[in-house]
Amino acid sequence: VQLQASGGGLVQAGGSLRLSCVASGTIFSINTMGWYRQAPGNLRESVARIPSGGVTSYADSVKGRFTISRETAKNAVYLEMNSLKPEDTAVYYCNVVGWEYVGSNSQRNGNWWGRGTLVTVSS
Repeated sequence: VQLQASGGGLVQAGGSLRLSCVASGTIFSINTMGWYRQAPGNLRESVARIPSGGVTSYADSVKGRFTISRETAKNAVYLEMNSLKPEDTAVYYCNVVGWEYVGSNSQRNGNWWGRGTLVTVSS
């Protein structure tokens, strides 16, 4: 399974960006899709998650500013980021938890990561 993320870039404080991530490959089913971020010198942290049931969760630092959504038919997850702050600067990673086909008649669970897309917010 491969994840392709896009949408990062440079934006001024107060601006907006939309991240996209599409999963492809031998996907059997997807449970949870999410976004994480890692700023220089910091640990990777969860930003937002959306399970297959659709009840989203957000880090306190982004509540009210970021919105996560998913498009099941496309195996895609999106992160709409508004009112961006310099402290949002980080590499953003999409994450998918689900099941993939293994062989002709079996599946295995997996936890897959995209390669990251850089978001830089200038003050």
